Amino acid sequence: MLERIDMEAVTKAWTHVRGNLRRSAGQRLFDQWLKPVVLIEDSTVDAVRLGLPSAFMTQWVRNHYSERMLLEFRAVLPDVQSVTIETLSEEPKRVLTAEPTAPAITPGERPLFDPRFTFDRFVIDTTNRVACNAAMAVAEPGPPRFSPLYLHSGTGQGKTHLMHALGQAFLEANPQATAIYVTAERFMFDFVQALRNKDTHAFKTRLRSVDLLMIDDLQFIGGKDATQEEFFHTVNEFMSSGKRLVIAADRAPQALEGFEPRLAGRLGSGLVADIKPAELELRRAIVERKLEDMPAVDMPAEVIDLLAARITSNVRELEGALNRLVAYANLSNETITIDFATVTLGEVLRSAQRRITIDEIQRAVSAHFEVKQIDLISERRAVAIARPRQIAMYLAKRLTTRSLPEIGRKFGNRDHSTVIHAVKRIEDLRGKDVEIDGAVRSLMRTLEG
Repeated sequence: MLERIDMEAVTKAWTHVRGNLRRSAGQRLFDQWLKPVVLIEDSTVDAVRLGLPSAFMTQWVRNHYSERMLLEFRAVLPDVQSVTIETLSEEPKRVLTAEPTAPAITPGERPLFDPRFTFDRFVIDTTNRVACNAAMAVAEPGPPRFSPLYLHSGTGQGKTHLMHALGQAFLEANPQATAIYVTAERFMFDFVQALRNKDTHAFKTRLRSVDLLMIDDLQFIGGKDATQEEFFHTVNEFMSSGKRLVIAADRAPQALEGFEPRLAGRLGSGLVADIKPAELELRRAIVERKLEDMPAVDMPAEVIDLLAARITSNVRELEGALNRLVAYANLSNETITIDFATVTLGEVLRSAQRRITIDEIQRAVSAHFEVKQIDLISERRAVAIARPRQIAMYLAKRLTTRSLPEIGRKFGNRDHSTVIHAVKRIEDLRGKDVEIDGAVRSLMRTLEG
């Protein structure tokens, strides 16, 4: 009887968890990865077991959702100790992993690209436009306009997104084509295994027979002479045959450490496109684009501004912070406010924040509004002074870790309640006054630059 009660409780909890996952992940992502997840019948309130039809899907869901699922279940059933994600049964593999012993690739075979990473979900501005347009051009039917395409940027700026988008668009436009996406580390591992098994011919044939080859994180084979030699010949093969080759790394070809000059030269002979760090407006646009896939999430503009202004290191961390904030709000049944975001993301915001000082803010505001910096800390109450002062206080609260009393002291020893009033006033005006909102955005860009 106890076992049946357990299963009934877990089943009810699973229904609730699935609903939360659908709302937070968005319909497309949910349908692709999470909808196939099933509850295994011998689950208990101590140990929940979930199943998926393939090993690849199992691994993906484990990597991206295992912790989230545990938190979701515990929110409904506090006694849940573990959530395991298992493969129910084997099915024919659809992922091209460049295994040395794998059979030849046949037309129509597809890598299982991440469905979140498409061109229409890639937010474009001046920092990444050339790279995105180049990726779109490579995906077009017909002879490639250039090969190789070499993408480079710091971590988490969108290289992998563009490669997945390119691969999906290319295969949609060329139904009979074949493609492989592989990391440089996997390329090296498979090559070494092929050497040990004395089966390099199968390794070479599998990689070089495809119409599109994409290799990510190339910097990891720096100093690996044998792997670089094989990679050099692969590059030459694709260039001489006029096929598509796309490479991504964290720096330009000439700056790669431990690479032979002839290989760096080959990589730079196609189109080299860099992706610069996302600026404030792009970061804000990215958050807004992600929220479009979360229609049930109500996020105030000031919270979006907080994320965009404070998490500046890379886009991946920005998206991670957004996902964490939404997940915690769902799990705690809380409304997302500026205070909730500050508490939930406290450590993330502190570690990601560039040290902007109140003095810097005051100088920027005085220059923008053409007032004297000393006026911002004076007793003058004319609107021409009071409004810039309130904006400066607002920015000090949003862009620094200073407490309200500390901010008040920096503005002529004002009380912390004056700072609270200023922050609320500017938040209200930003939703009504286009000029005020534009001024705040402009100042944020200036201060972050």
